[in-house]
Amino acid sequence: MMKFYRRLRRTLRKKWWTRKVAQRASKVGTDLTVNNKSSVTRNTYLGNNVNFNGMRITGGGKVVIGDNFHSGEECLFITQSHNYDNGKAIPYDETQVVKDIHIEDNVWLGSRVIVLGGVRIGEGAIIQAGSVVVSDVPKYAIFGGHPARYFKSRDIEHYETLKAQKKFL
Repeated sequence: MMKFYRRLRRTLRKKWWTRKVAQRASKVGTDLTVNNKSSVTRNTYLGNNVNFNGMRITGGGKVVIGDNFHSGEECLFITQSHNYDNGKAIPYDETQVVKDIHIEDNVWLGSRVIVLGGVRIGEGAIIQAGSVVVSDVPKYAIFGGHPARYFKSRDIEHYETLKAQKKFL
């Protein structure tokens, strides 16, 4: 009986968070799945088959997430920071620096990945758990670390074959 209630609770929680994200985002494609506590801004645009396992998007910048996106738990996108270079006060002034984030199709982020504003993550890229992405990630690349750096590329031929066969999770 306990299994039944746990499953029911998990299903209801998933529906709750999916609805909350869908109501808040500016655009939502088909098959949005939100498995854990997540929040987005009004400047969030989601493609088809987007899966959040715990995502927080903050700031005034635009966030575009392509199709077949998957995130691990407790991921964070930050699109806004303080003006410290040309500000009128130290350590920073009231001026906000806003930068967009663009995530292309078929990207997978591990748990606790942080993506800062001004970053573009290319198609098919994978970001290792615990990474902080501060610069652009090319297509098919596997990045990790703090700050995230290049480790290797995916097998592009295999990737393209699966893509042509529409083998998306």
